[in-house]
Amino acid sequence: MTITCVDDNKNPNWLTVEQALQQIKTALQPIQGEEQVAIREGLGRILATDTVSPINVPAHNSAMMDGYAIHGEDLSNDEIQLKVVGTAFAGKPHLEPVPKGGCIRIFTGAVLPDELDTVIMQEHVDVQDNTIKINGEQKVGQHIFPIGGDITKGHVALKAGKKLLAAEIGLLASLGIAEIRVQRRLKVAFFSTGDELCSIGSVPQVGQIYDSNRYTLYSMLKQADVEIMDMGVVRDVPEDIEKALLLAAENSDVVITSGGVSVGDADYVVDILKKIGEMDFWKLAVKPGKPLTFGKINNAQFFGLPGNPVSAMNTFYHFVLPALRYLQGQDYTAPFRVKATCLSDLKKRSGRLDFQRGILKANEQGEWVVTSTGQQSSAMLSSMSQANCFIVLPLESGNIKAGTEVIVEPFETLFV
Repeated sequence: MTITCVDDNKNPNWLTVEQALQQIKTALQPIQGEEQVAIREGLGRILATDTVSPINVPAHNSAMMDGYAIHGEDLSNDEIQLKVVGTAFAGKPHLEPVPKGGCIRIFTGAVLPDELDTVIMQEHVDVQDNTIKINGEQKVGQHIFPIGGDITKGHVALKAGKKLLAAEIGLLASLGIAEIRVQRRLKVAFFSTGDELCSIGSVPQVGQIYDSNRYTLYSMLKQADVEIMDMGVVRDVPEDIEKALLLAAENSDVVITSGGVSVGDADYVVDILKKIGEMDFWKLAVKPGKPLTFGKINNAQFFGLPGNPVSAMNTFYHFVLPALRYLQGQDYTAPFRVKATCLSDLKKRSGRLDFQRGILKANEQGEWVVTSTGQQSSAMLSSMSQANCFIVLPLESGNIKAGTEVIVEPFETLFV
């Protein structure tokens, strides 16, 4: 097959990142299906229904700090001296009535007796012979955490679609909720294609390489908290690829392949997808990762990632991961980005949005600076290991001189 292309870095028919993401979102519908799990099993899961608080948090007026609880009206006296008539600890309230002119010693989190409405910090009190003298200006109602001050009974504490992280699990526990309804996990099947691939444990023949993509994809899918079906390596035999795609689509919500989506004589995935399914788009104005294929096989969404390791990771982060989130009922949010001064000269041709690998850090002045990892070949997986961010270079930009301000995406924020 002969391919004629005037400029391999620029083609008006290639979709931009924004266009591709919009087409992906338009094509997807959140999956159906729920299950009940204990909250300790809910970490990373997507809440299926709104969680309504069955209680007020806190359930009582409580002290926000250590000090003395008093009647607020006693602050109107010219010289404030109050008798200490008891003590309230967190979990051990003072149960006797407190008369006017009296107070109790109170500790952070302790329940405030109904008749008391103000807490004086212990630093503002002189104590002598079980009597306190209050110093400084004080206000009625100060240092009180009111009933329902955090969450009010009957209000929605967590909305459906919320991803449950440590704070959410703790919040559910604070409401006394032991079990929750969550979305079922997405089922994702994936495999690599290519006669050149060799599995770990085998000895590569001449011209073969170890299949790293299956391991990076498995790890990224694990971070995305989906149900994974690893189908191994499928050789460059059209009938075998077709069978694997149909089997994967029958047993999953999403099918992902790596390799076989370019324009070589042995790149069969795109033609097979057109035969057995639907192809939404094929090529993007992105580097690395131009030959990304998106479509559908029966009821399963399909992503054909490039075979080069960095291209596969980049397209997963920026296209597959948003799709997985949307299918799980989450809103798409653009990756977190910061501005940084680039300390390296960067080579860039206009025509594609370029995600180059970089090392982001703060300099001695606390300002963000970023340096390139060096050679940016999409086959150099070591550059992803050395980097901690993508340097995002706009579609029409050219070479970047050291000292230029650039946009950076830290890796650690991509799965947040």
